Amino acid sequence: MSNGMPFKFELFVADGTENSDQAIVNLNAICRTHLTDQYEIEIVDVLMEPKRALANGILMTPTLLKLAPLPVRRIVGTLSQKRIVLLALGMETVE
Repeated sequence: MSNGMPFKFELFVADGTENSDQAIVNLNAICRTHLTDQYEIEIVDVLMEPKRALANGILMTPTLLKLAPLPVRRIVGTLSQKRIVLLALGMETVE
C-alpha cells in the first residue's frame, strides 16, 4: 500500500481507558497488515503530556495523527472501522 515512504503516526490516548487501549490494538493491527515494516507509531499519553496534546490541538482521546507521508490526517475514535480508517488516512481509495 505504501510507495516505500514510511508512515509516521502519533496516537494520543488517556492511558488505561478502554477506548484508548482498543485504538492502540486496532492501529497496530492495521499497520502490521497494510504497512508491514514501513511505519512508526508513537503513543502519547495526554495525562502525562497535556501541553503536547494541547499544542497539537488534541481535545479528545483517542486521536490519531498521521504525520507522514503528507498530508497530515486526524482521526478521533477507536479505529475499529478498518476500511473507513484506511480511507481517512489516504491508504485506500474508494472503488
